[in-house]
Amino acid sequence: MPRFAANLSMLWNELPFLDRFAAASKAGFKAVEFLFPYDFPAEDIANRLKDNHLDLVLHNLPPGDWAAGERGMACIPGREDEFRAGVAKAASYAPVIGVQRWHCMAGLVPAGVSEAQARATWVGNVRFAALEAKKLGIPLLIEPINRFDMPGYFVNRPRQAIELMD
Repeated sequence: MPRFAANLSMLWNELPFLDRFAAASKAGFKAVEFLFPYDFPAEDIANRLKDNHLDLVLHNLPPGDWAAGERGMACIPGREDEFRAGVAKAASYAPVIGVQRWHCMAGLVPAGVSEAQARATWVGNVRFAALEAKKLGIPLLIEPINRFDMPGYFVNRPRQAIELMD
């Protein structure tokens, strides 16, 4: 039997974010996901989940400066400390909001960064995030995103994702 989660970043955009939990519950969803929790106190999100009898199945690790067009930073050399701080921030939310999975966004490959540099940085960062996620009992997910929808995204094909995981 399929189970669906409402993506609160994409649905009910006419409502403030914290009000979307009730909308999802009213629509019959038992689970939700969203891009990022970090603009709200973890306790507020936890209360909305509890009050609406919802499970949180997924959110992303911090993406860098989303408003400026960043889409993750796992592949960006020189930002490893910022990436690790983002993982720590996500880890501080995890036990409070009960997230079941994290998604690690690869990021856009900066101009002048070679495939080998991006790969080495991505592998090191994903290994770090996976170890931290494991401590919390949370699987770490990656997602290939095609270059038509997100030009320059480092992990852009399923075959590439498998090769990177190997």
